Amino acid sequence: MRRLAVVILVIVALVACEGDGGQETSGNGEAAAQDGGLSFAVVVHDEPAGTFWGVVKNGAEQAAEELGGSVTVQGSGEPQEQADQVEAAIAQGVDGIAVSLANPDAMRGPLQSAAEEGIPVVTLNSGLSDWQNLGAITHVGQDEIIAGRGAGERLNEAGVTKVLCAIHEVGNVALDERCRGVEDTFEGEVVREQIDINDPVASQSTINSALEADPDIDGVMTLNPDMATTAALPAIQDVGRDISLATFDLGTDVIEGIIDGDVLFAIDQQQYMQGYLPIVFLALNIENLNTPGGGQPVLTGPGYVTKDNAEQVLELTEQGTR
Repeated sequence: MRRLAVVILVIVALVACEGDGGQETSGNGEAAAQDGGLSFAVVVHDEPAGTFWGVVKNGAEQAAEELGGSVTVQGSGEPQEQADQVEAAIAQGVDGIAVSLANPDAMRGPLQSAAEEGIPVVTLNSGLSDWQNLGAITHVGQDEIIAGRGAGERLNEAGVTKVLCAIHEVGNVALDERCRGVEDTFEGEVVREQIDINDPVASQSTINSALEADPDIDGVMTLNPDMATTAALPAIQDVGRDISLATFDLGTDVIEGIIDGDVLFAIDQQQYMQGYLPIVFLALNIENLNTPGGGQPVLTGPGYVTKDNAEQVLELTEQGTR
């Protein structure tokens, strides 16, 4: 019961301080288990490092450490490899699994295996439309259509009339939802362009060509922070005309771009919570049969980073919690 009390205190403290970042500290990279501690696996659809997934990893490790448990965080952009990693975690006998559902069909078999073994699952980041069908106890993430709608409204306020929505992964349903959300509320025209997150140079060239071919495009919406600063921003600078840049998700370069006036705003899905909360929710389910969310997902965003709050958020980003 002592560990259960710690779990409850952790979630109460998080709810009490949500938004001020005061209780967020980065994980130590080795969430060592105490004797009898719970074990967790977090498996995501990319390498768990860098400006986005590294923060998710920090959150998961911090939660496991505070609960006296252990966690392994891994991932792959290849759906079958991600599925194999989930199956491996099941074979290892972990107590709970958190998984992102960028490709729900690839996860169907592994999550069925988890259910057969009695291992609870929480989905995170991607999977808002699929988590219930795949047997998860809840989903922790952002409603991407709601976030996209918010982006469209802010682009309207900035006076943008035609925006390029740059999609950096083929087949990622969440990215399609982001562009769809922008299309719902943006009063001008939205054009989609496929780019490649694994090739920033080629992505810059693709965006540059699109901007050169259509002088009416006066806004670019990227769906990833690295694509904003390594592909879209250089392309805009090469073209040399007044084009507004906005992006989903945070990174130090994006926030500095907002401060410098190169980036209009960033949609913040607060990914630290996407690592932290699934571990807490899994522990509460295992030890107290709690099912958080009441049949609804637990939303971590959207938040917005603009010139008004960018400097404060930058300090938290440097700590590894934003």
